[in-house]
Amino acid sequence: MFGDDREVPDQPQIEIGNHVRSLRVMHARHDDLQNGSWTAAQGRCCDSAMTIVFVNGVPVTSAVWTPLINELSRTQTQDLVRLSPPGFGSPLGPRFGATFADYCDWLIAELSRFETPVHLVGHSLAGGYVLEVAMTRPDLLRSWVSETVAGYEPDYTWHDVAKLWQTPGTGERHVEELFSGDVAQRAARMVDWGIPEPTAGEVALGQGPDMGRAILALYRSLSQTVLAERGRDLPKAAARPGLVPVATEDLTVGSVATRHRAARRAGARAVDLDGIGHWWMLQDPARAARMLSDFWRSV
Repeated sequence: MFGDDREVPDQPQIEIGNHVRSLRVMHARHDDLQNGSWTAAQGRCCDSAMTIVFVNGVPVTSAVWTPLINELSRTQTQDLVRLSPPGFGSPLGPRFGATFADYCDWLIAELSRFETPVHLVGHSLAGGYVLEVAMTRPDLLRSWVSETVAGYEPDYTWHDVAKLWQTPGTGERHVEELFSGDVAQRAARMVDWGIPEPTAGEVALGQGPDMGRAILALYRSLSQTVLAERGRDLPKAAARPGLVPVATEDLTVGSVATRHRAARRAGARAVDLDGIGHWWMLQDPARAARMLSDFWRSV
């Protein structure tokens, strides 16, 4: 809960006006955005009325979105961007603090580059960044999707791996082990975490010490007290249409009942995804794409 970044293979790019767009998907790296390498002369991008932005979470890269994106229609993917948070598919940078507030500020800055509000989708802790945008900068959004909304409920407790990462010494040893070895070894660990191949191998390419440092800083900046304080503002997310995917087998984001309660507080629609877990976009990408498409058509 609450990424070497790779281009989607075989996706030729074409130039339309001042924008670079893929025939299937536009893939944005954080460093590209910072350098302005894919923005218009005014520093803006994606002036379409149907811009969709995906943001990956922890401990992965934007490769986790590929199977779902491949299930979307060509119209939906004409203006589709995958933003990789620093340390999770794009360079961490020496001055980036990697706290929760830093990632929320990063996402707001990137979304501010778009000409029009976007449909924003976040997974894992990126779902928390999405909620912060919805609560504080709804002008940047047409809609939002986050499955981590229960993290803002007062009775939410962190899952066991998060508690490890929040513990000095123990967290350092855990991320060192998690990201040790070669790509094949790291990919095998991701398979154990429920990520299927070939995505596990693609994710493993982006894992390393920087991701480990980012994880520790991020989770240690998010105490239960911080979550509870931010949760008081959850009703503000209702300023834009929201969707909460409820993967019933996901044990990291609160109980099904808690997620439904939080969705109601956020004024969002909750959709149960029976029988699948944390990696819902990988376990049943066609079903996930239908859920998102139905939601986007309704807003």
